[in-house]
Amino acid sequence: MFTQIVMKRLALTASLALLFSTLATPIALAQSQDKKAIERAAKVKKEIAKLGTGKDARIAVKLRDKTTVAGFVSQAGEDSFVITDLKTNATTTVPYLNVEQARGKGLSTGAKIAIGAGVGVGIVVLAWFIQCMRENNCNP
Repeated sequence: MFTQIVMKRLALTASLALLFSTLATPIALAQSQDKKAIERAAKVKKEIAKLGTGKDARIAVKLRDKTTVAGFVSQAGEDSFVITDLKTNATTTVPYLNVEQARGKGLSTGAKIAIGAGVGVGIVVLAWFIQCMRENNCNP
């Protein structure tokens, strides 16, 4: 008799635990997805602020519905930004939360540094070559 009661309680407890975990998992998953979307929106907002506005602030944005919007950032607000198409001047308001991926159309900081370093090395080599030609002593 005692064994049957214990077994029934154990089965009831296991069933309740399984039911609870089945119900709680989608809620936790949805909360983590919302958190990721909010973090992504904050990152996009930061990148848009860094890019600035105007015709030089070119961007291509892939939205959560898999559509792509390209042009330049004409306005940036608290919850959304506006992309103006370069050819048609049509504007599209894009909420930061709807952005899946954003790519600016400018040079990155690393690329700018590399270009500057290349120009600097070129100037040094040119100066060395000119000096070498003046002295007619071009032995490297």
